[in-house]
Amino acid sequence: MAGTPGDPGDTRTATVPVVEEQLSVGTRTVETGGGVRIHKTVSEHPAAFDQSVSRDEVVVRHVPVDRLVAPGEAPVTRYEGETLVVPVLEEELVVERRVRIKEELHITRVRHPERRQGTVILRSEQVSVERLDEDTPPAK
Repeated sequence: MAGTPGDPGDTRTATVPVVEEQLSVGTRTVETGGGVRIHKTVSEHPAAFDQSVSRDEVVVRHVPVDRLVAPGEAPVTRYEGETLVVPVLEEELVVERRVRIKEELHITRVRHPERRQGTVILRSEQVSVERLDEDTPPAK
């Protein structure tokens, strides 16, 4: 008879099974129910504003000049500081032609800051999503 296991004279063979596990991963489309229902509501709330604005105004003064100038020396439109000066010319027929400055328009911009206040209506939306499963009856 053969020796006991572990003896040097033991001639028996032992089989050891080798196991390997493998993983297979994939995706598939699954119908889960009736879909989803989306509820959207719009709410309005007032929002106040307080904003500084500017308004321009022009002041026109008629300034009499009544001065004769040579035809080639007629003044042109010019600025004097913030004031735009526009010469108004008139020709007089005499034995000779002369150019007389009848008047000048002095135009000054005057800025009047104002404060505007008011209320506007702002809207915001809220959304809720409801899943429609086969077990859930549809909402009315």
